[in-house]
Amino acid sequence: MKIAISATGPSMDAEIDPRFGRCQHFIIVDSETMEFEAVDNASAAAAGGAGISAAQMIVEKGTEVVLTGNCGPNAYGVLSSANIEIITGVSGKIKDAIERYKAGAYQATQQANVPDHYGTGSGTGTGGAAPGMGGGMGRGMGRGMGMGGGRGMGKGRGMGMGMGQGMPASVNPPAPQSPDQEIQTLKAQSQTIAQQLSDIQRRIEELEKK
Repeated sequence: MKIAISATGPSMDAEIDPRFGRCQHFIIVDSETMEFEAVDNASAAAAGGAGISAAQMIVEKGTEVVLTGNCGPNAYGVLSSANIEIITGVSGKIKDAIERYKAGAYQATQQANVPDHYGTGSGTGTGGAAPGMGGGMGRGMGRGMGMGGGRGMGKGRGMGMGMGQGMPASVNPPAPQSPDQEIQTLKAQSQTIAQQLSDIQRRIEELEKK
């Protein structure tokens, strides 16, 4: 089975990029042999349609499962129409996420968990480098990773490349959700936060042992 994971780097030790359409790389793994292919995401800097383009590339690779942090409606539509299983709210290292998937720790997402154009615009971080000007990415605790022009609203300025999730500054407000849709969104967010807390606790334990 081929599994595609949105990644911040081209290796199995890289962290999962919470953005699907604008992630830096995709790691495509054979779940049986654990052999993998690192693919640069040519859509990462696209002015528009990044989610659709990235999803079409994943479909062409013969992928059966996608693991990512967030997936918008356009990308979700392309992937689901190709009968690809989509799992959002995933974080941590690529190799750990694969093992958790194989152990049955994840459930398929039934719909997009973020609105269209999510992840464009300037992020506002709360705990790391400010987004800065140009292609900076805020490091914080928001719901998306901002990327684009504009001055950062956090402390300091510059070309930050943190992996945190900043709230996009200039997107259209999402359409109202039904109670069921909101429940799915909140569940995905809860899963992301729980996984992040687990990763933090594991890192604390590792550091305390040294």
